[in-house]
Amino acid sequence: MSMNPEMEAGVSTCGNCRSPMPAGLRFCRNCGFRLGEGSAEYTETVRFQNVPPGSLPGNNVPNSGPHGFAGGPLSIPQPGGLGKRRRRISGTSWMFIGLLIFFMFAAGLTALVKQGRARIRGGGGVATIASPKSYAGVNDFETADGDIGVTFEYVKAPGSPADKAGLVGGDIITEFDGQSIHTDDDIENMLEKTPIGKTVDVVYIRDGETKNTKLTTISEDELDRLGEEFAARPAGRGRFGYDDDRSVRVEVPGTKIFGVRLDDVEPSLPADMAGIKNGDIVIEFGGTPIRTPEELTSRVRRAIPYEPVDVVIMRGGERMTIPVKMGKLR
Repeated sequence: MSMNPEMEAGVSTCGNCRSPMPAGLRFCRNCGFRLGEGSAEYTETVRFQNVPPGSLPGNNVPNSGPHGFAGGPLSIPQPGGLGKRRRRISGTSWMFIGLLIFFMFAAGLTALVKQGRARIRGGGGVATIASPKSYAGVNDFETADGDIGVTFEYVKAPGSPADKAGLVGGDIITEFDGQSIHTDDDIENMLEKTPIGKTVDVVYIRDGETKNTKLTTISEDELDRLGEEFAARPAGRGRFGYDDDRSVRVEVPGTKIFGVRLDDVEPSLPADMAGIKNGDIVIEFGGTPIRTPEELTSRVRRAIPYEPVDVVIMRGGERMTIPVKMGKLR
């Protein structure tokens, strides 16, 4: 069926139902007949099948087209004249998403490293994550002469595992948690295998005698915390009054005991004023055995300034106890 437009004052006539309509429309609003090329008032075409006559508003013309309407196809207008468009994510948004994923990954990795200090090891082709290492609270282990165990120079901060266990610098650890210790590698391997917070039996040698104690391990973070607390102690650190660079570990003649010989007692300071002299061998400080120069320095620093401390010395084969009122390290 052909279209016969009649243009009068901007009005055309549908060639199917002869209804007047504005010029330029592509579909007759009355019967749905396609008029031809006009302005794109309708953007999408859908076909309705088996629709009863007159089911659309204003359509009273019997079905004459192949799809239930005169002229057949019918266009349905879309809001705004256009179909829905999918939103696209901008490049800036992708950049922020990528940064968010990166920081989440970095935070997770940092937490894993901090909690575990984990070491990834391969065993039989399978990667395993080792438990965090335990710490005993000493400065460093080194193999003792003859590979009979491991020793160290001094105990770290007050309240550390070694401190609570009664160990001091110069002790030789021969067994740890039931395992024989011969070298520094042995003790390091044991600390890596020992869970943090486990209490273990420790066998050690001091002054030629074998002794036993119990030690509860802690984490590296906890050990650092103890050190920071001591460094920030309101009372400050003690001062004895000697040149610690000129102190020497020596064996007390006629005994198996080692002590620290003072070769430079500074004048007019606590040690000198209390009667300590050059050549005196300190074997005990405030009730703690002294077997290394480093341990003596550590115990002097722990002393409360202006409080008295009993110092046990050997002088010419004579054992003497001298009370010393401590000074304050500035």
